[in-house]
Amino acid sequence: MSVVVLVGNPRPRSRTHDAAQLVAEALTGQKPDRTVELADLGAALFDPGDPRVASAVAAVQEASLLVVASPTYKASYTGLLKLFLDGLGSGALTGVTAVPLLLGAHWRHSLAADLLLKPVLVELGATVPTRGLFLLDSEYTASEELEKWLTSARSQVAASVNAASVQVTS
Repeated sequence: MSVVVLVGNPRPRSRTHDAAQLVAEALTGQKPDRTVELADLGAALFDPGDPRVASAVAAVQEASLLVVASPTYKASYTGLLKLFLDGLGSGALTGVTAVPLLLGAHWRHSLAADLLLKPVLVELGATVPTRGLFLLDSEYTASEELEKWLTSARSQVAASVNAASVQVTS
């Protein structure tokens, strides 16, 4: 199983990065195989032919489990993440189980993961077996919300990842 974290925070090694790592490890019991920090790619994201962007796209497409994380900016995920996701073709995430994760300063943004990020991941072909996860950026490391979410999400994510690895023939 390949576990990849995609971080859409314009600041590298941010709380968003740390929260995504925490969620990936809590779901799987292992550290992610790869972390794609979009901030590290910067202007290269405008050039799909850039080898670093191509490598990031390949890692995301080949993931068994993809944790897609962003801070909440203007009640949504970042433009940096949008730029990357827009560069993926239709169906590019087919066979990938994805978890949308947003961090924010206030609970009033708590529906953004489900209403804004999850539909884009589904449009790209990902299977999103759980509700999106929103965490307060001030308490993500010891969050009661995270523990509640993990209680239901672990089995759903595991079933989705296992189902994606089964080849059905007719």
